[in-house]
Amino acid sequence: MSGSSYTYKLFSRSDFSAFWALFTDNLINLMVLAGICQFVFGMPAEIVFGRIVPGAAVAIMAGIAVYTWLAKRTAERTGRDVTALPYGISTPVMFVYLFGVIGPIYWSTNDPVLAWQVGIGAGFMGGIVAAFGALIGPFLKRVTPRAGMLGTLCGIALVFIGTVPLATIFEDPYIGFASLIIILWGLVGRFRLPFNMPAGLVALLVGTLVALISGKASVSVEGVGLYLPLPYVGDLVAGIQHLFANPELFLVLVPVQIYNFIETMNNVESAEAAGDHYPVGLCQVTDGVGTMIGAVFGSPFPTTAYIGHPAYKRMGAHAGYLIAVGLVIPGAAFLGLLAFLNNLIPVAAAAPVLVFVALSLITNTAQSVKPAHMAAVTIAMMPHVSAFLIIKWGSLMNALGATGVEGLPRLGDEALTAALLQQGAHFSGHLALSQGAIITGLVWGAIVASVIDGRFRNAGGFALAGAAMSAIGIVHSASLHWPELSGVTVGYLISAAFLLIYPIFHKAEENSHLAVDEPGATAAE
Repeated sequence: MSGSSYTYKLFSRSDFSAFWALFTDNLINLMVLAGICQFVFGMPAEIVFGRIVPGAAVAIMAGIAVYTWLAKRTAERTGRDVTALPYGISTPVMFVYLFGVIGPIYWSTNDPVLAWQVGIGAGFMGGIVAAFGALIGPFLKRVTPRAGMLGTLCGIALVFIGTVPLATIFEDPYIGFASLIIILWGLVGRFRLPFNMPAGLVALLVGTLVALISGKASVSVEGVGLYLPLPYVGDLVAGIQHLFANPELFLVLVPVQIYNFIETMNNVESAEAAGDHYPVGLCQVTDGVGTMIGAVFGSPFPTTAYIGHPAYKRMGAHAGYLIAVGLVIPGAAFLGLLAFLNNLIPVAAAAPVLVFVALSLITNTAQSVKPAHMAAVTIAMMPHVSAFLIIKWGSLMNALGATGVEGLPRLGDEALTAALLQQGAHFSGHLALSQGAIITGLVWGAIVASVIDGRFRNAGGFALAGAAMSAIGIVHSASLHWPELSGVTVGYLISAAFLLIYPIFHKAEENSHLAVDEPGATAAE
């Protein structure tokens, strides 16, 4: 087939199945973020469904337009069918923004409008970081072991994306189990359902039907209406100003956006392995600019090229599935149908899809790193368990106060910390691990992976980076401060000294390690 006689068809019959998979993924993300913003952070419906959701739809449309054009251009250049890159709200990064940026602002100020303003400010600034990934992404990818980068995301997946929704399922087992078993059958087990129906769609329908029968869901048109997207420049500026007044929030959005553009890079590489070649830099810029456009129109949440291109490629999809998502999602957002679906579909029916996302992220990480590096992945996950504990301990104290208990000490009180330690609850240690958990997990995952590979200078470099960041409060501290030699900082320096100096005097042991444990390894750095 020559390029001159070839005409790329945007739509194919296989795009239908691919559409339902990508549509369900984006729909669940929008429903979950809307539910958390409205019912956890107390944002009024006019902000959630009138600003955030339409803004997210605008961001999705912008990115889909570029990725559709890229697919068409690539097909015409190569003279063969290609599958467009999937695109939408980044699930892991969405949860980081919810609980790492918007949540802390709401919990500290009890002001949902300010929390939204800071959210869109963080989204806009994060979009800039993501776009600059085209410049610095290759360097970071070269020096950071994949186990460290993916391991810290696995920690978020385990505790926030997986465990919390699983608890929701067990709070409403009739609905949750009915949906969960279909997800396990169709998406985890990969067995066919009748008429080859998409498992995500069937799980939502069955869970919602059970909820309607049991009286735990109802049909309501409240919130349905016309919500045209509008730019919110004044609110965006206010949010950015708050960010610069509280720079510790950058400690959340910068590393997670670094992950986001590296994830884009990896997803483009996976598409190339499947036979479709797309320009990495342009894709990274697209994700960043799409996120910034969404922030201007009211959405705090970053967009990205999704994992899963090889699966859509195997389905035989072209670009039609992506175009359809780019039409249906905005249509539902602008007409308020997402508010209707949010009232109709219970959280327990949608939660199993998030459990699947967590399972997929962790299992895909296990498959994409060498077995020896699972130790690095594991240690990278651990700080997020501490972050989860600190958040829930805080929630417990707030709940006790809300029920009328008086005279409660605050978390961090010396007497309370000592009492917790007597009960085996290491509050101080968990607090240190929770502060900057994303970066801490990445640093320790990178150290362990580098040690396993005998790359001691690389490991020592990450230990020095940990020392520098802890010295000024980027990690293991509640806020930035002038450099100081805390116990944690000294600990990092001791580790760095060992990693950089000890191997110099033990070359024989080092080479023996490589020869026995890593037959394909090169000489250590």
